[in-house]
Amino acid sequence: MIILGIDPGYATIGYGVISKDGGNLSAVDYGVIQTPKEESIPVRLAMLDDALTAIIQKFKPDAVSVEELFFNTNITTGIKVAQARGVILLCAIKKCGRLYEYTPLQIKQALTGNGRAEKHQIQFMVKALLKLDKIPKPDDVADALAAAVCHAHFGEYAHRVLN
Repeated sequence: MIILGIDPGYATIGYGVISKDGGNLSAVDYGVIQTPKEESIPVRLAMLDDALTAIIQKFKPDAVSVEELFFNTNITTGIKVAQARGVILLCAIKKCGRLYEYTPLQIKQALTGNGRAEKHQIQFMVKALLKLDKIPKPDDVADALAAAVCHAHFGEYAHRVLN
């Protein structure tokens, strides 16, 4: 099974593609989609759609796992991230058809057994579970891989966003 994990954003969007073969997990590819700050939001959203479409077409995931938004105090940033997340959800459901969402608490619980785990604990577990040489950087990449690993653990029991 191939799982694409996504950490939503509008400037830097983390993605991680993992393979699940029985109980074995391995990283296939990971990185970031970046949109230039000098571009308008509509152009950046179109760039995000194009880049995510290319990733889905290349790896043909069996499922897409997206982290749900955690709103901070900056509402302007929150709105932009929500717009980007909408593009991510639409692209994933149209190109893959199997979309799952997990809260940060669910992702932390799946990786560490503690829904209140700190970022460095999640990063350590991503490195360990995927047998990576080092912690993936930037943080958005580790978060995307964590979302994919979460689905690998919960997948058959998870609620699909759309059938």
